Amino acid sequence: MVRRETFLTSEGLTKLEAELDLLRRVRRPEAAQRIQRAKEVGGTEDNAEYEEAKNQQAFIEGRIRELEDAIKNAVLIPDDRKPTDTVEIGSVVEVKNPQGRTQAFTIVGRTEADPAQGRISNESPVGRALLGHKAGEQAEVETPSGKIKLTIVKIE
Repeated sequence: MVRRETFLTSEGLTKLEAELDLLRRVRRPEAAQRIQRAKEVGGTEDNAEYEEAKNQQAFIEGRIRELEDAIKNAVLIPDDRKPTDTVEIGSVVEVKNPQGRTQAFTIVGRTEADPAQGRISNESPVGRALLGHKAGEQAEVETPSGKIKLTIVKIE
């Protein structure tokens, strides 16, 4: 299996570790108890409660595996990183669209992306397009409605 790096801030890593701990200590045992209760009440055949409990357990186990993988492959974005003249993961980038409207983005790893908060993934179309560019340069982004050019105003 190919190792897929997970770029994280220290805050993001702490959140993933806390979620993993909650799933292991609380949610996994709750799911097991729910399965046991459902089996005692109605057996395992034609028992909707049992099926739902098994589905919940499968979801929890899948999420645990996702989190373990993300944490194992974590590449920390330094908290004290110094701004550079080139867009990189961890940069705060102010861009201007063709209509002249400016917007700021923080480039983060995929697990911390939250576009509504201006945190975009380095793997997103905009994030990928901005990486490696300098202030004053234009980055071309492929969108469903066609290509747009974003002008990089400032990098922090």
